Amino acid sequence: MPRIIQAQDVTLGDLKERFDLQKSTDERFFDECLENLPELTDLEKQYLERVKTNYISLVENSPLLEEAVKLVVLSPLLDLAGFYRSPFQIATEEPIEISEEVAITNTVEENEIQKEIIKGKIDVLVLYKQLWLLVIESKRSNFSLQKAIPQALTYMLSSPNLNQISQKNIYGFITNGEDFQFIKLAIVEDKPVYELSDRLTLYKRENELYNVLILLKKLGQMII
Repeated sequence: MPRIIQAQDVTLGDLKERFDLQKSTDERFFDECLENLPELTDLEKQYLERVKTNYISLVENSPLLEEAVKLVVLSPLLDLAGFYRSPFQIATEEPIEISEEVAITNTVEENEIQKEIIKGKIDVLVLYKQLWLLVIESKRSNFSLQKAIPQALTYMLSSPNLNQISQKNIYGFITNGEDFQFIKLAIVEDKPVYELSDRLTLYKRENELYNVLILLKKLGQMII
């Protein structure tokens, strides 16, 4: 029988071993996302100030559950970024499955080939012409983003377009409501390579939701 592994249980070490996933050492790996950035309108900034105020007000009483994070923080960002409108499409709770054969050592002399299947569900998937633009993983407000990184990368590696993107990239976005981070995945010399953006947080004096929205808009512009 195949061994079933849940995506949330996968580690970065697992991804490196199974898919030869590497972390980029190129300091310019994210540069295309940081050039010619769009500007926000005063109305968008006002809306983001309200999103920040709403979130901080709610977590004063108790940590927000994952669905509340989507409602209070993630949904307004996707709306302002234009991902709810044509030409983009949104899919939620999209199931993914990656299967592969691995060697399992039973004795000193023998190895058994066993099939392993990684399964999971993507919180939000933004598509453009069947190309995965953004894989979004949201968590509870008291959940560390570090734990979400391998899960998001697992979903990105499962993209049916991964081996066809050549000069395109797949991007991920993870948030627990107060912290935000982008992930870029590309094929470099036939191997998957990823890098993480700087982490943004609501717990700074300036409203870093501005930068989050600017980057989301930039990604949308790049794909179109």
